[in-house]
Amino acid sequence: MKLVLRRDQKSGMLSSAVKFTLTVRAELMDEEQQWIKKYKLGDTVLYQSLEMTDKGAGLLGLASRLAFKMLNIKVSVNDLASGKSIECKDIVEMLAVEEQIKQAAQTFKNVLSAAAYFGGEEVIEI
Repeated sequence: MKLVLRRDQKSGMLSSAVKFTLTVRAELMDEEQQWIKKYKLGDTVLYQSLEMTDKGAGLLGLASRLAFKMLNIKVSVNDLASGKSIECKDIVEMLAVEEQIKQAAQTFKNVLSAAAYFGGEEVIEI
């Protein structure tokens, strides 16, 4: 598995604000794709930001839940396999998200490596 990261920026049309976009995509080998299907890993969430604990009530609660859904970033195995773009408010947020996704992708790579040895054995030299 290879993780491909692309950083982009663009200026807003009506404002001088710059928008930052991180696009992530995994290049998977055929056998890795087969393991994802075999073990039904496609919907597995690798990264998710924000956690809303107080949902509120009434119209204000509805508005806060809608805003939360728009700001919440979630990356699944399927997202990583097909590619996903994530908008960030600034470079610091983009780098933080990038680091978290790198760590999640490494963990997922470890899962795929373990999947290769089901029904067989692995010899580790110590």
